[in-house]
Amino acid sequence: MNILEAFIIFPVLTGPDGGWALDPDPVQELDLDLVLEPDLSAVLRRVDPRFLSVTIDASLAAEESFMALLSSSKVRTLSSALSPSFLRFGGTRQDFMKFKPQRRKRNSKNPGSSSSTSSNTTVSCQQLLPWVVEKQLKMNWTLQQQILIKEDLKRKFPTFSPPEVTVDLLNSFSSCCGFNLIFGLNALLRTSENVWNSSNAETLIKYCQSRRYRMNWELGNEPNSFEKKAGIRVDGHQLGLDFLRLRELMSRSGFYRDAGLFGPDVGQPRDHRTDILGGFLQTGAEAVDAVTWHHYYVNGRDTSLEDFLDPEILDTLTSKTNEVMEKVKLLSPTKPIWLGETSSAYGGGAVGLSDTFVAGFMWLDKLGLGATLGLDVVMRQVLVGSGSYHLLDENLDPLPDYWLSLLYKRLVGPEVLKVRKRSGSARSKRVRTYLHCSNEKSYSRGSVTLISMNLNQNPSRISVPLVLSSSSLEAFILQSDRLDSRSVKLNGRLLQMLEDETLPDLRGTRLPPSDLLQLPGFSLNFFVFLDVQAAACL
Repeated sequence: MNILEAFIIFPVLTGPDGGWALDPDPVQELDLDLVLEPDLSAVLRRVDPRFLSVTIDASLAAEESFMALLSSSKVRTLSSALSPSFLRFGGTRQDFMKFKPQRRKRNSKNPGSSSSTSSNTTVSCQQLLPWVVEKQLKMNWTLQQQILIKEDLKRKFPTFSPPEVTVDLLNSFSSCCGFNLIFGLNALLRTSENVWNSSNAETLIKYCQSRRYRMNWELGNEPNSFEKKAGIRVDGHQLGLDFLRLRELMSRSGFYRDAGLFGPDVGQPRDHRTDILGGFLQTGAEAVDAVTWHHYYVNGRDTSLEDFLDPEILDTLTSKTNEVMEKVKLLSPTKPIWLGETSSAYGGGAVGLSDTFVAGFMWLDKLGLGATLGLDVVMRQVLVGSGSYHLLDENLDPLPDYWLSLLYKRLVGPEVLKVRKRSGSARSKRVRTYLHCSNEKSYSRGSVTLISMNLNQNPSRISVPLVLSSSSLEAFILQSDRLDSRSVKLNGRLLQMLEDETLPDLRGTRLPPSDLLQLPGFSLNFFVFLDVQAAACL
């Protein structure tokens, strides 16, 4: 019997409001898995308020019409709920993208369109995609996905030229949803001396400045793979000089003098990749506002459901992050470090896994562990678009990781707290916990949020000290009927949109003080301790 066949949902108890409730008489035969000893006196570290951020892959722009999906009322409703956030537009195809500065007649009825007069910078957030057009685009996207997959497999990426309207739509989307846009420029436009040819970037920057678009910039995606995908090798030293050139262009523009520049978006440490990062830092560190790298746990083409629940695989994030941090601290110790692109499985994700409930264990653990290790921003690949690791599916409906991300945004603050864990059971490696101050937009100062997950099939118990056990709390328990399901329940209630512009009520269940927390098998959990008055959070 494999783990999927063995998966059964732990019985959900019914509270007075029909929701989930804590068992007042915990099952005695359960072992105690963890004993928590939190330090609430001081903040361990603070992450950026936009810590959980999202990406849109440049493949969405390979065929211009699909960019209009960003004007869908459903997409904008779901995206706005994840604000504040960075929105990174980039990926493999950004290095095959050449901006097309061709004026085109714009229909004022076209969602996301803008006036042809460059001084008009008004963004209308009420111009939304007609449902008939949205329906047709979603049907066509299925075919487009197959084209993109074939290109990925053959590693043959045709050059494409997004027109001005693509940039207009990105700006409209990010502005209306409360995102800070990061636009990835093509680093494979190079001279005969293998120096970055900045002429097309200059054209794009001038256009964006004429429109007064507030944006940030990147240059190149995973330079360690340039040779494999384009037959061009760029070492870290030259890449750093290219970034200095881009920073010079931004400064000359005036408008983008203080805009963010992030890079080098190198793949996770392996072989020569750390050498690229080291060379880049030696010449280009002063150009960037944060050092970015990419991380995926497994290969999407040969992974298994068991991998998504393997604590040893989850722990690989620690070694990879420490390797990057050691390099950055040695050569540029003051620079923040970001995961500029990340998800569960590379190669577009794992079909039938990366878009299901089980992917949440990798995602939530990465958020908790990444913040503890010292990452300031984590950008989820991808909000909407290609692959199997998207937050919104092909019908633009939210997948389990979307609901998990939304709860994280609402419940978890940027202050990371230190918590010591003592093991009470051999299964403790499969119970993972992280502690933050609660989000002050949702809860009063002094409250704390415990992030926890149970990778065991059977329920587990956590013991908390008096400072927490004397507080009333709210519980948010995410479960699903199957690990490979595309649906998720919060405290026993199925999560789904009420209509295209209305999210469900994400209420927790209020529980009385208790020194024991019981986690259902295969569950993702947030416990908000309301009355703690933690000094670190005041």
